[in-house]
Formats: sequence, structure tokens, C-alpha cells
Amino acid sequence: MEILVAKSSGFCFGVKRAINMAGKCASGEDKEGGAIHTLGPIIHNPQVVKMLEESNVYARKDLSEIDSGTVIIRSHGVTFEEYKEARDKGLSIVDATCPFVKTAQDLVSRLAEEGYQVIVAGEKDHPEVKGLMSYGGSRVRVVSGIAELLDMPRVAKLGIVAQTTLRMEKFEDIVSFCLHKASELKVFNTICNATSTRQTESAALAKEVDVMVVVGGKNSANTRRLAEVCRAVQPETYHIEIASELRPEWFEGKGRAGVTSGASTPEWLIGAVVQRLREISPK
Repeated sequence: MEILVAKSSGFCFGVKRAINMAGKCASGEDKEGGAIHTLGPIIHNPQVVKMLEESNVYARKDLSEIDSGTVIIRSHGVTFEEYKEARDKGLSIVDATCPFVKTAQDLVSRLAEEGYQVIVAGEKDHPEVKGLMSYGGSRVRVVSGIAELLDMPRVAKLGIVAQTTLRMEKFEDIVSFCLHKASELKVFNTICNATSTRQTESAALAKEVDVMVVVGGKNSANTRRLAEVCRAVQPETYHIEIASELRPEWFEGKGRAGVTSGASTPEWLIGAVVQRLREISPK
């Protein structure tokens, strides 16, 4: 069986930056002493979080569990209130928020200050979106699709930003619908270019293969979306976290298998999946 791997697989820029910053903290290069924690998992990949724990960098659910030392702000960012609390507690802060997420936060804040009703297109329960909401206060409304906008009255000024890993098609649908909901509309496409590229490349690869494997955390929104994109093209698409989840029967009689990954999946996990595929169906 031929195995094809998407070119854009592996860590995106923001994730790689966050992991490098955590690594410097763990090695003692970037910390002032004391325990090191991340506020929430630094990225949505359980295997990487476990590796950081082995370097004494521990994920904590909230700041009530962190009294001293260094706190690393995860790549998804945190709420305005959480950042302020960390500062007020006197913690040493290492801000590993993805620069693209930081830009979206700044835009939400600016739009709210300028009197716009703000729509964040994304998943309400995702940590990145929770952070975005906090920068706009009561002026922010989160929607995952146009069905959630049907009851919104027409407003004078409306601003729209997107969760950085949102599918472009969904963002376009929301923006198009909102053209009729405001006299003045400002739209900022805050979807990360790497996300769009990864989805486009993976969809193209899915067209060329008999079975598709998407590698990444089950708690990773961008990986789940990637699996949706691939499944729409190739129904035989499987989302796994680690190589041991691969089942030989998925590949029986298949001539080509495609492999792609979410933005928080390390190269070594992808490599292990490819190696296992070779063992399951050698040429």
C-alpha cells in the first residue's frame, strides 16, 4: 500500500512557538525559579502534555491551583480576567498565546470600544473563544452558524471575527447572513492561514487515496474539523491520536492511504503512524 503524507502535517507556527517557550522554561532558560505550570493544556495534544509533565511542567485547570512560580499562557490564550489575576498574584508570566489569537483578541477589544456589536464565529466552549469573549464584554455574541443569528435584531454597527481554526466556508456563511443585519459591517478574517492551507491540502489528498487517516488529539478542534473536511471527500476517514489505534481491517484491499494531522500533532507521532501503516500493509 502506498502511503501519502500531507505536506502541511505537524506543528503550526503558533504551536511550535508555544512548545519552544515551554521547553525553555523547563530547561531553566526563561524562568525565575519555582514551579512551572501551564494554565490549561498548552496545546490540545495529550501526548505532548504528558511529555511536558515529564519535564516538570504541569497543566492546571485554573489559577486557584497555582500560588507561586511561573505560569505559561497556553497557545489558545486565556481570558482577560485570568491574565489579570495571574499578574495580581505575582506569578512570573510566560505568554505563549499564538500571535494570531492575540490579534483576534485585540480586534474584539477595539471593536467593542468603538461601539460595535461583536460576533465571534466559533465554538462557545473552546478556550480560544472564551478568551475572545472576555475582551469584548457584553458586546460579544458567539455563534457557530447562521441558525444562531435568526433572532438577532438589526443593529447599526456590527463587527465579525473568527476563531482562528474555523472552516472558511462556515465563516463565509455567517458573514453573508450578517450583511442584512447591520447598517455598517466590519469583517476581520482572523482564520489562521496555516489552518486554511492544511484543510485545502488535506482535502486534495483525500481525493487521491482509498482511505484517510487524520492524526491528532480528540480534544483538538482544528483536528476534528480536519477530519470533517477529509470525510466529506473520502468517507473512509479515521481520526486517531496514536498509532496503536490503527486497525488492519481499515486498509484491507486499499492501494493508497493518506495521512494528515492537526496543528498540535508532533512529527514523531505522525512518524509512528506511518511506520505502523507500513507494518500493517507492506509493499
